[in-house]
Amino acid sequence: MVPARGRMHSLPSNGLTLRYITSADGTRLAVREAAPAEPIAAAAPPIVLVHGWAQDAAVWLDQLMDPVLTSRHRVLAVELRGHGESAVPTDGYRDSATWAGDIRAVLAEVGTPSVLVGWSFGGLVLTDYVRAFGNADIAGLVLAGALTEIGRGRPGGRVGAAMRAALPAVLDADPAVAVPALHALITAMPASPLPGARLQRMLAASLRVRPEVRAALFDRAVDSADVLAEVAVPTLVLHGTEDAVVDPRAAEYALGKISGARARWFEGVGHLPFAERVREFNDALAAFAADPS
Repeated sequence: MVPARGRMHSLPSNGLTLRYITSADGTRLAVREAAPAEPIAAAAPPIVLVHGWAQDAAVWLDQLMDPVLTSRHRVLAVELRGHGESAVPTDGYRDSATWAGDIRAVLAEVGTPSVLVGWSFGGLVLTDYVRAFGNADIAGLVLAGALTEIGRGRPGGRVGAAMRAALPAVLDADPAVAVPALHALITAMPASPLPGARLQRMLAASLRVRPEVRAALFDRAVDSADVLAEVAVPTLVLHGTEDAVVDPRAAEYALGKISGARARWFEGVGHLPFAERVREFNDALAAFAADPS
């Protein structure tokens, strides 16, 4: 049975709630929200976290459970269509307007301009949103290890050695091909080892995404130079200097195109700054959300 729009489901094991909302094309999207540590000031913008390719909202647990962030802001994490607890429609994965509509539905449910945080492929989804809706309902934009373009030769979509090595095997329907490739990719995401349980959780999230969905997300060619130039909200670009999945030059490209964008480089960090340097990442996010200007 599909839960009604806006109905809340408690997850006592981790203190989060799960909300289902409906996108413009009828796709059910899951949004996880942290329980506030204390009453939130009305002026504080919500923080909406958007995960990357073949992952889910669990990558953001260190942010969703952070008492500093949750004492100051509503903190929510959307699960992209085809991922996590969201529905798995047959189409929409190659279409910029569909991704934009998904984020629009989330922001409409939140109801107030928000700080949008896109990690990896999530940065491309936020670029899709700006392409369709401009700066509407965005209090600030954070690109974390993010793509803003995709396709051969796109400077905002440069990938690193680990991603190049993983393709095309991570898209394969044969588990004998896909599982080792996904394991190698996830292991290569942090510059220094993370706890095995966390990496296994990420592997499980990837395997939960159907092969045809994993492949469809790569079946796009997107040039975003004009879109990035239209961003007129405060923007923070966070990137690990040792990112082997999304090349740091993709961050430099975004910084060069978005007027006034600020850089925060995480020295010695890979593709998971929010997990490799939790306190540093959360403090940077909290400071930006408190005063995006």
